[in-house]
Amino acid sequence: MVRSSQTPKSALINVMSQAVYKAARGIVRDFGELSHLQITRKSIGDFVSSADKRSEQILIDELRKVRPAFGFLCEEAGEISGRDERHRWIIDPLDGTTNFLHSNPHFAINLALEFDNEIIAGVTYHPILDELFWAEKGKGAFCNQKRLRVSGRRDLESLLICCTHDHPAVEKIKGKISGLRYTGAGALDLAYVAAGRFDVCFLEGLKPWDMAAGVLLVREAGGVITNTDGKPLDIYVESVLCANEFLHKDFLPLVK
Repeated sequence: MVRSSQTPKSALINVMSQAVYKAARGIVRDFGELSHLQITRKSIGDFVSSADKRSEQILIDELRKVRPAFGFLCEEAGEISGRDERHRWIIDPLDGTTNFLHSNPHFAINLALEFDNEIIAGVTYHPILDELFWAEKGKGAFCNQKRLRVSGRRDLESLLICCTHDHPAVEKIKGKISGLRYTGAGALDLAYVAAGRFDVCFLEGLKPWDMAAGVLLVREAGGVITNTDGKPLDIYVESVLCANEFLHKDFLPLVK
């Protein structure tokens, strides 16, 4: 993986980046092994669970070295209290596990930092493409060194939309837009909205660690992100709608 040193990253984003890069090495190695193994359903599940846990432990260990007082909210380990009750890391060590399980390379590592219940920094790393999506409150959103902006499209027929495949709104828009996608990796879906690769995204069944980094990525890229009821996004409510301000307003009545 070759990366330029010419990036506008802060010390905080550098800490987060280095942690996900280290965790990614094991994930990529495990992904390569999984694609060649002939193993049973149960042992596949065990293998993926081990990959999740190894990645998560690497992230915890690396972050503790530099911010030892911070707490954690993790997909696998759950909540881990820290001496500093205002800061908490939110970790998804392998978002898109089912894709990973089927040797589909669309998965990511998700890491965010919460301060007084607000997300102030987020990183979503797609290790197979070596794309690091990152944002810090008030400082913009980026993919590697490129500044991100949400799509400016407004015409229905030109839109590429990512959504939960069985959402009731699907039937209302099917055939009227450019395309529908369901990727199986919610963290990447939000990052792709920030990057303008998806115009609109509405998903159900997400967990806090799926959304935490993406919340900030979308906002810092100029987008609007809420729960599907239109209320300010609460990462503990399992739904999300994000787009540019015009499309968000147009799609809210459809998904509400």
